[in-house]
Amino acid sequence: MPTKQRVFQTLARRAPKDAVFATNTSALSITEIAAASGAPERVVGMHFFNPVPRMALVEVIRGLETSDATVQATIAVARRMGKEPVEINEFPGFAVSRINAMIGNEAFYMLMEGVGSARDIDKALKLGLNHPMGPFELGDLVGWDVRLKVLEYLHETLGEKFRPCPLLVKYVKAGRLGRKSGRGVYDYPG
Repeated sequence: MPTKQRVFQTLARRAPKDAVFATNTSALSITEIAAASGAPERVVGMHFFNPVPRMALVEVIRGLETSDATVQATIAVARRMGKEPVEINEFPGFAVSRINAMIGNEAFYMLMEGVGSARDIDKALKLGLNHPMGPFELGDLVGWDVRLKVLEYLHETLGEKFRPCPLLVKYVKAGRLGRKSGRGVYDYPG
């Protein structure tokens, strides 16, 4: 958060007065980033999803003081990118990250409980829910450290239903972060 706040303060001082400032985040407060900028009406969230080339959705997140003009300009940009924008009011986890955090966390509980292998759980969600990636494939791509931070934030702000699975915490402590570390739920040699 402090890094984003510094960047947006600098942008607001140096950019043209009609510039729109968008940030991609899974959970950080758009309102907090906007307040630090000094131009909160021009700050908006533009949350893309992994894998970005395959996922059409972009959540356009309105902070407390984001103007209608900023939201409409961001929606237009998303459409020009070939994406499908959905306007979301800021709340911890927004819409998709909030639900996806629960799916990934529950998948870890299922793995811990022996409900199925990681590959079978991924396959079941891909085929049963028409997801392009299973929860373990997606977590390995995003990084389990990132997913854990989102869950911890949601647990802190929204309560017990977001308590991170102990097995997920163990993976992060072991450095099994996913593709970026070479090992997560799956191995990535080389």
